[in-house]
Amino acid sequence: MNAAGPDAALIDRFLDMLSAERGAARNTLAAYGTDLRRASEALGGGLGTADPAALARLADGWDALSPATVARKAASLRRFFGFLIDDGLRADDPSDALPRPGTRRPLPKILSSAEVDRLFAAIDDRLARVPPDPLDLRLSALIELLYGSGLRATELVSLPRGAVHPDRPFLILKGKGGRERLVPISDRARAAVGAWRAHVPADTAWLFPSGKGHLSRIRLYQLVKALAALAGIPPARVSPHVLRHAFATHLLEGGADLRALQAMLGHADIATTEIYTHVDSRRLVELVNARHPLAELLPPS
Repeated sequence: MNAAGPDAALIDRFLDMLSAERGAARNTLAAYGTDLRRASEALGGGLGTADPAALARLADGWDALSPATVARKAASLRRFFGFLIDDGLRADDPSDALPRPGTRRPLPKILSSAEVDRLFAAIDDRLARVPPDPLDLRLSALIELLYGSGLRATELVSLPRGAVHPDRPFLILKGKGGRERLVPISDRARAAVGAWRAHVPADTAWLFPSGKGHLSRIRLYQLVKALAALAGIPPARVSPHVLRHAFATHLLEGGADLRALQAMLGHADIATTEIYTHVDSRRLVELVNARHPLAELLPPS
Protein backbone atom coordinates (compact mmCIF):
# COMPACT_ATOMS: atom_id res chain seq x y z
CA MET A 1 0.00 0.00 0.00
CA ASN A 2 1.57 3.26 -1.15
CA ALA A 3 0.61 6.90 -0.66
CA ALA A 4 0.16 8.77 -3.89
CA GLY A 5 1.88 11.96 -5.06
CA PRO A 6 3.58 14.29 -2.56
CA ASP A 7 1.85 12.56 0.37
CA ALA A 8 4.46 9.78 0.34
CA ALA A 9 7.32 12.12 1.24
CA LEU A 10 5.27 13.91 3.89
CA ILE A 11 4.24 10.65 5.55
CA ASP A 12 7.82 9.33 5.52
CA ARG A 13 9.04 12.61 7.04
CA PHE A 14 6.37 12.40 9.75
CA LEU A 15 7.28 8.80 10.60
CA ASP A 16 10.97 9.72 10.76
CA MET A 17 10.09 12.43 13.31
CA LEU A 18 8.07 9.98 15.42
CA SER A 19 10.94 7.52 15.42
CA ALA A 20 13.72 10.01 16.16
CA GLU A 21 12.02 12.47 18.51
CA ARG A 22 9.37 10.38 20.22
CA GLY A 23 11.12 7.02 20.18
CA ALA A 24 7.98 5.41 18.76
CA ALA A 25 7.97 1.62 18.65
CA ARG A 26 8.01 -0.25 15.34
CA ASN A 27 4.40 -1.36 15.72
CA THR A 28 3.30 2.21 16.45
CA LEU A 29 5.08 3.48 13.34
CA ALA A 30 3.50 0.72 11.27
CA ALA A 31 0.02 1.61 12.56
CA TYR A 32 0.49 5.32 11.81
CA GLY A 33 1.89 4.53 8.39
CA THR A 34 -1.02 2.24 7.51
CA ASP A 35 -3.66 4.76 8.64
CA LEU A 36 -2.04 7.65 6.79
CA ARG A 37 -1.38 5.75 3.55
CA ARG A 38 -4.95 4.44 3.45
CA ALA A 39 -6.24 7.97 4.03
CA SER A 40 -3.97 9.27 1.26
CA GLU A 41 -5.17 6.58 -1.10
CA ALA A 42 -8.81 7.37 -0.33
CA LEU A 43 -8.14 11.06 -1.01
CA GLY A 44 -6.32 10.44 -4.28
CA GLY A 45 -2.97 11.53 -2.89
CA GLY A 46 -4.32 14.76 -1.45
CA LEU A 47 -4.01 14.08 2.27
CA GLY A 48 -1.39 16.76 2.90
CA THR A 49 -3.56 19.44 1.30
CA ALA A 50 -6.96 18.11 2.40
CA ASP A 51 -9.53 20.62 3.62
CA PRO A 52 -12.15 19.99 6.34
CA ALA A 53 -14.77 18.92 3.77
CA ALA A 54 -12.43 16.27 2.35
CA LEU A 55 -11.68 14.91 5.83
CA ALA A 56 -15.39 14.82 6.66
CA ARG A 57 -16.02 12.75 3.53
CA LEU A 58 -13.15 10.46 4.48
CA ALA A 59 -14.60 9.94 7.96
CA ASP A 60 -18.00 9.09 6.49
CA GLY A 61 -16.39 5.88 5.26
CA TRP A 62 -15.55 4.85 8.82
CA ASP A 63 -19.17 4.32 9.90
CA ALA A 64 -18.85 0.53 10.09
CA LEU A 65 -15.69 0.65 12.22
CA SER A 66 -15.53 0.35 16.00
CA PRO A 67 -15.22 3.55 18.09
CA ALA A 68 -11.69 2.53 19.10
CA THR A 69 -10.61 2.14 15.46
CA VAL A 70 -12.18 5.45 14.48
CA ALA A 71 -10.45 7.13 17.42
CA ARG A 72 -7.10 5.69 16.35
CA LYS A 73 -7.49 6.76 12.73
CA ALA A 74 -8.58 10.27 13.71
CA ALA A 75 -5.70 10.55 16.18
CA SER A 76 -3.21 9.50 13.49
CA LEU A 77 -4.49 12.21 11.14
CA ARG A 78 -4.58 14.88 13.85
CA ARG A 79 -1.00 14.16 14.80
CA PHE A 80 0.03 14.22 11.14
CA PHE A 81 -1.55 17.64 10.57
CA GLY A 82 -0.02 18.92 13.81
CA PHE A 83 3.37 17.89 12.46
CA LEU A 84 2.74 19.69 9.16
CA ILE A 85 1.86 22.87 11.04
CA ASP A 86 4.85 22.60 13.39
CA ASP A 87 7.17 22.20 10.40
CA GLY A 88 5.60 25.12 8.53
CA LEU A 89 4.26 22.89 5.75
CA ARG A 90 0.73 24.24 6.12
CA ALA A 91 -0.79 27.06 8.16
CA ASP A 92 -4.24 25.67 8.96
CA ASP A 93 -5.46 22.58 10.76
CA PRO A 94 -8.42 20.85 9.05
CA SER A 95 -8.61 18.02 11.59
CA ASP A 96 -11.50 19.57 13.54
CA ALA A 97 -13.68 17.93 10.89
CA LEU A 98 -12.67 14.48 12.12
CA PRO A 99 -14.91 12.60 14.57
CA ARG A 100 -14.11 12.42 18.26
CA PRO A 101 -15.46 9.11 19.61
CA GLY A 102 -16.06 8.95 23.33
CA THR A 103 -12.61 7.85 24.35
CA ARG A 104 -10.68 9.31 27.23
CA ARG A 105 -7.70 11.40 26.31
CA PRO A 106 -4.51 10.04 27.89
CA LEU A 107 -3.03 12.15 30.65
CA PRO A 108 0.30 13.78 29.85
CA LYS A 109 3.51 12.43 31.29
CA ILE A 110 4.75 14.71 34.04
CA LEU A 111 7.81 15.15 36.22
CA SER A 112 7.68 16.04 39.89
CA SER A 113 9.23 19.29 41.11
CA ALA A 114 11.94 17.21 42.80
CA GLU A 115 12.81 15.52 39.51
CA VAL A 116 13.02 18.86 37.72
CA ASP A 117 15.32 20.05 40.52
CA ARG A 118 17.56 17.06 39.77
CA LEU A 119 17.80 18.10 36.13
CA PHE A 120 18.89 21.61 37.09
CA ALA A 121 21.29 20.25 39.73
CA ALA A 122 22.97 18.19 37.02
CA ILE A 123 23.31 21.32 34.87
CA ASP A 124 24.71 23.31 37.81
CA ASP A 125 27.34 20.62 38.39
CA ARG A 126 28.50 21.00 34.78
CA LEU A 127 28.45 24.79 34.95
CA ALA A 128 30.64 24.71 38.05
CA ARG A 129 33.61 23.67 35.93
CA VAL A 130 36.11 26.45 35.27
CA PRO A 131 35.94 27.73 32.66
CA PRO A 132 32.39 26.64 31.83
CA ASP A 133 31.92 24.73 28.58
CA PRO A 134 29.85 26.86 26.13
CA LEU A 135 27.80 23.75 25.30
CA ASP A 136 26.80 23.53 28.97
CA LEU A 137 25.74 27.18 28.82
CA ARG A 138 23.65 26.30 25.78
CA LEU A 139 22.07 23.35 27.60
CA SER A 140 21.24 25.58 30.56
CA ALA A 141 19.53 28.12 28.31
CA LEU A 142 17.56 25.41 26.50
CA ILE A 143 16.25 23.77 29.68
CA GLU A 144 15.48 27.09 31.39
CA LEU A 145 13.34 28.10 28.40
CA LEU A 146 11.66 24.70 28.07
CA TYR A 147 10.65 24.41 31.70
CA GLY A 148 10.45 28.12 32.56
CA SER A 149 8.34 29.21 29.57
CA GLY A 150 6.62 26.11 28.23
CA LEU A 151 7.93 26.55 24.70
CA ARG A 152 7.29 23.90 22.08
CA ALA A 153 10.45 22.23 20.78
CA THR A 154 10.10 23.81 17.33
CA GLU A 155 9.53 27.26 18.83
CA LEU A 156 12.59 26.91 21.03
CA VAL A 157 15.16 25.74 18.50
CA SER A 158 14.04 28.35 15.94
CA LEU A 159 14.29 31.40 18.23
CA PRO A 160 16.12 34.32 16.58
CA ARG A 161 19.37 35.41 18.23
CA GLY A 162 17.80 38.54 19.69
CA ALA A 163 14.42 37.07 20.65
CA VAL A 164 15.10 37.18 24.40
CA HIS A 165 15.90 40.70 25.61
CA PRO A 166 17.75 41.13 28.93
CA ASP A 167 15.36 43.91 30.01
CA ARG A 168 12.09 42.42 28.75
CA PRO A 169 10.46 39.56 30.72
CA PHE A 170 8.48 38.21 27.79
CA LEU A 171 8.61 37.49 24.07
CA ILE A 172 5.96 37.31 21.36
CA LEU A 173 5.75 34.01 19.49
CA LYS A 174 3.81 32.95 16.44
CA GLY A 175 2.70 29.40 17.09
CA LYS A 176 0.34 26.86 15.54
CA GLY A 177 -2.00 28.26 12.91
CA GLY A 178 -0.14 31.58 12.89
CA ARG A 179 -1.56 32.57 16.28
CA GLU A 180 0.58 34.99 18.29
CA ARG A 181 0.98 34.67 22.04
CA LEU A 182 2.91 36.32 24.84
CA VAL A 183 5.39 34.02 26.58
CA PRO A 184 6.82 34.98 29.99
CA ILE A 185 10.58 34.69 30.37
CA SER A 186 11.87 34.27 33.93
CA ASP A 187 14.86 36.15 35.31
CA ARG A 188 16.72 32.82 35.49
CA ALA A 189 16.01 32.08 31.84
CA ARG A 190 17.09 35.56 30.69
CA ALA A 191 20.33 35.21 32.65
CA ALA A 192 20.99 31.76 31.17
CA VAL A 193 20.27 33.01 27.65
CA GLY A 194 22.57 36.00 28.20
CA ALA A 195 25.44 33.75 29.31
CA TRP A 196 24.97 31.53 26.25
CA ARG A 197 24.44 34.35 23.75
CA ALA A 198 27.87 35.74 24.57
CA HIS A 199 29.20 32.68 22.72
CA VAL A 200 26.92 33.06 19.69
CA PRO A 201 28.49 35.03 16.80
CA ALA A 202 26.81 38.41 16.34
CA ASP A 203 26.14 37.76 12.65
CA THR A 204 24.23 34.52 13.36
CA ALA A 205 20.46 34.60 12.79
CA TRP A 206 19.58 31.99 15.41
CA LEU A 207 19.90 31.87 19.19
CA PHE A 208 20.83 28.19 18.95
CA PRO A 209 22.73 27.90 15.66
CA SER A 210 23.91 24.63 14.19
CA GLY A 211 25.62 24.28 10.84
CA LYS A 212 23.92 26.51 8.29
CA GLY A 213 20.67 26.68 10.29
CA HIS A 214 19.51 26.22 13.83
CA LEU A 215 19.60 23.32 16.27
CA SER A 216 17.27 20.53 15.17
CA ARG A 217 14.41 19.16 17.22
CA ILE A 218 16.06 15.74 17.04
CA ARG A 219 19.27 17.11 18.58
CA LEU A 220 17.28 18.89 21.30
CA TYR A 221 15.53 15.60 22.05
CA GLN A 222 18.91 13.86 22.37
CA LEU A 223 20.29 16.56 24.69
CA VAL A 224 17.28 16.31 27.01
CA LYS A 225 17.55 12.51 27.14
CA ALA A 226 21.26 12.71 27.96
CA LEU A 227 20.57 15.21 30.74
CA ALA A 228 17.91 12.95 32.23
CA ALA A 229 20.39 10.07 32.35
CA LEU A 230 22.96 12.34 34.00
CA ALA A 231 20.36 13.31 36.63
CA GLY A 232 19.48 9.68 37.35
CA ILE A 233 16.03 9.87 35.77
CA PRO A 234 15.03 7.21 33.21
CA PRO A 235 15.49 8.93 29.82
CA ALA A 236 12.26 7.36 28.53
CA ARG A 237 10.36 9.58 30.98
CA VAL A 238 11.83 12.87 29.79
CA SER A 239 11.52 14.79 26.53
CA PRO A 240 11.12 18.44 25.50
CA HIS A 241 7.34 17.95 25.47
CA VAL A 242 7.41 16.43 28.97
CA LEU A 243 9.19 19.56 30.22
CA ARG A 244 6.45 21.65 28.60
CA HIS A 245 3.90 19.53 30.46
CA ALA A 246 5.86 20.04 33.69
CA PHE A 247 5.76 23.81 33.14
CA ALA A 248 1.96 23.70 32.85
CA THR A 249 1.43 21.21 35.65
CA HIS A 250 3.56 23.00 38.21
CA LEU A 251 2.08 26.41 37.36
CA LEU A 252 -1.40 25.02 37.91
CA GLU A 253 -0.31 23.43 41.17
CA GLY A 254 0.89 26.87 42.22
CA GLY A 255 -2.56 28.33 41.66
CA ALA A 256 -2.27 29.64 38.11
CA ASP A 257 -5.46 30.65 36.33
CA LEU A 258 -6.49 28.13 33.67
CA ARG A 259 -7.21 30.85 31.08
CA ALA A 260 -3.78 32.41 31.67
CA LEU A 261 -2.20 28.99 31.27
CA GLN A 262 -4.12 28.47 28.02
CA ALA A 263 -2.70 31.74 26.67
CA MET A 264 0.86 30.90 27.71
CA LEU A 265 0.71 27.44 26.13
CA GLY A 266 -0.89 28.72 22.94
CA HIS A 267 -3.88 26.36 23.07
CA ALA A 268 -6.71 27.37 20.77
CA ASP A 269 -9.24 25.40 22.82
CA ILE A 270 -9.52 25.61 26.62
CA ALA A 271 -10.43 21.90 26.57
CA THR A 272 -6.82 21.14 25.62
CA THR A 273 -5.58 23.01 28.68
CA GLU A 274 -8.12 21.41 30.98
CA ILE A 275 -6.27 18.10 30.77
CA TYR A 276 -3.85 19.57 33.32
CA THR A 277 -6.56 19.93 35.97
CA HIS A 278 -6.03 16.28 36.89
CA VAL A 279 -2.70 17.07 38.46
CA ASP A 280 -3.71 18.43 41.82
CA SER A 281 -7.42 18.21 42.54
CA ARG A 282 -6.70 18.38 46.26
CA ARG A 283 -5.02 21.75 45.84
CA LEU A 284 -7.96 23.03 43.77
CA VAL A 285 -10.30 22.11 46.63
CA GLU A 286 -7.99 23.88 49.08
CA LEU A 287 -8.01 27.00 46.88
CA VAL A 288 -11.81 27.06 46.92
CA ASN A 289 -11.94 26.58 50.67
CA ALA A 290 -9.32 29.27 51.30
CA ARG A 291 -10.28 31.93 48.74
CA HIS A 292 -13.98 31.61 48.02
CA PRO A 293 -15.98 34.59 49.41
CA LEU A 294 -18.09 32.19 51.48
CA ALA A 295 -15.10 30.27 52.83
CA GLU A 296 -15.39 31.85 56.26
CA LEU A 297 -19.06 30.78 56.47
CA LEU A 298 -18.35 27.15 55.72
CA PRO A 299 -18.82 24.85 58.72
CA PRO A 300 -15.63 23.45 60.21
CA SER A 301 -14.73 19.96 59.05
